[in-house]
Amino acid sequence: MRRWSGSALVAVGLVGLLAMPSAGAAEPDRQAELRRLTKEAAALSKAYRGEIATLDDTRKAAEKADSRVKKLKADLIKAEQKVAQFAQTSYMSGGIDSVQIFSMQADLGSVSTLAYLTDEKTERLNSVTRLIADQKKAAKAADLRVAQLKKDIKELQGKQRQVEKLLAKFGFQTPDAGTGLTARMVSIRNLIMQNFPMPFGVGCFRAGDFGEHGKGRACDFMISTGGRMPDASAKARGDALAKWCVANGQRLGIMYIIWQQKYYDIRTGAAPKMMSNRGSNTANHYDHVHVSVL
Repeated sequence: MRRWSGSALVAVGLVGLLAMPSAGAAEPDRQAELRRLTKEAAALSKAYRGEIATLDDTRKAAEKADSRVKKLKADLIKAEQKVAQFAQTSYMSGGIDSVQIFSMQADLGSVSTLAYLTDEKTERLNSVTRLIADQKKAAKAADLRVAQLKKDIKELQGKQRQVEKLLAKFGFQTPDAGTGLTARMVSIRNLIMQNFPMPFGVGCFRAGDFGEHGKGRACDFMISTGGRMPDASAKARGDALAKWCVANGQRLGIMYIIWQQKYYDIRTGAAPKMMSNRGSNTANHYDHVHVSVL
């Protein structure tokens, strides 16, 4: 009779837990906001006539954070179903099915007071408690990412008219059939090479590239080879080239540059921003200066 009472109390407690508001109640609002901001980001990239790398980084980070919340939410929904099944079974039978208990994914801390739970089983229950805490933490992180995306979009929208004037000044160019590059890219590439010797070469047009290289509007000025970090003198040459591009970019029609994982949007004149880690020296632009033109 005593064991039945303990089971019944646990069942009642679990039913009460299921009646509590879900930690993911605000999730649909966040997802709707993220969809709206994604559309605004796409419209900005079109209006700016090219990639806005840091904005794309923020958007992807927000989407990744939201996906994590969705996964944890799905895990908890499954757990709630198992908890409900256990609560019903223990109430009806007066016994506790240990297999059901230890497959649950919910806060069952109260069950640990039952004498027959081993330390190992208790730890499994504690790990479930951490799962719930992880969901709350992930939801908070996702909200912060979405808020940052909203802030970045608002900042770029505030400078949109300024950028549109710059774009109108330089007009739109199509790539030359021979080189695959626009006349502006060829002109700026030649000017850079006159002022900054490039012993490790320059790479420009890449067929099939969905970014600026594929449009004939970008060149990579190599500062080292083999994916190695540049030495002090080579880095100084890269620093000087980046500084020159920033100083002369709006006069020449440079759109943005990337150097040492920093993104310089020449269109807006904003301070450089760190980009997300793409996994290698080359992908993070430590061994070359990327220059894209309008």
